[in-house]
Amino acid sequence: MKTTLVIMAAGIGSRFGGGIKQLAPVGLNGEIIMDYSIHDAIEAGFNKIVFIIRKDIKDAFKEAIGDRIEKICKDLDVEIAYAYQELSELPEGVELPAGRTKPWGTGQAVLACKEVLHEPFAVINADDYYGKEAFVKLHDFLVGYVPEKANQFCMAGFILKNTLSENGAVTRGICETNEEGYLTAVHETSNIVKTPEGAAVDNDGQLTSINAESYASMNMWGLTPEFMQTLEEGFKEFFANMGNKDILKAEYLLPIYIDELLQAGKVSVKVLDTNDKWFGVTYKEDKDYVVKSFAKLIEAGVYQKDLFEDLK
Repeated sequence: MKTTLVIMAAGIGSRFGGGIKQLAPVGLNGEIIMDYSIHDAIEAGFNKIVFIIRKDIKDAFKEAIGDRIEKICKDLDVEIAYAYQELSELPEGVELPAGRTKPWGTGQAVLACKEVLHEPFAVINADDYYGKEAFVKLHDFLVGYVPEKANQFCMAGFILKNTLSENGAVTRGICETNEEGYLTAVHETSNIVKTPEGAAVDNDGQLTSINAESYASMNMWGLTPEFMQTLEEGFKEFFANMGNKDILKAEYLLPIYIDELLQAGKVSVKVLDTNDKWFGVTYKEDKDYVVKSFAKLIEAGVYQKDLFEDLK
């Protein structure tokens, strides 16, 4: 069965100057974080990759990873496709508001793939390292897809303490689950910081402890082809229900929309627990840690020095 990895890279850009941070090398041979996700997905059995990017970063993206990955994937019989998230790609009858400068969020990003996605797929962020376990579990779930399971999704559930940065606050989807291991709610939570006790939300210096052992969503979802139609309907509803939200800043976010579907009883989401440790370059200071982490994984034999050599 064809299973696709969708990589949301349209939002990449520098948070700290000096180039596009998600395209900065972190591996021994100039690999970027995305290389490791692609390797792990192919190893797990995914046989198609879709990159969601913006047209204005197309050249930089292809130079940093696209052209190289296309050659590797051709040898491995893995299909590559591109989708472009455009600010002006709006539902019929909706006009682009004057002053809006950024695309409409991760929900719109995935929607940009509607012409190239016709099979069960996983969605990930471009700048997060997820580890191997989650890709295997998502792939194993997705190959069980049949049209009768159109509304049965899954999510990689990371332990919150394994997803925190040493260098500042992060935003995570804090998850609630039932006894059967299904998601019951996702709470998008900002300003989560690491503390000696575990984790807390920082509200202007006022720390409120949260359970560091709880599941966190890292935007790693397993979804069905039918979801694309649902997502398109949701985008129309997003504008219809704008109300007093600031249309210049409002975002159509994948985890929030999936949570809406959950609360309406329209879908189920199986949480696939993973104990791998996340890392990514959220802050400039994170990069050294990420580089050292990949060096340790190579030293331990988790990856080859020539990353894709073991897949050939």
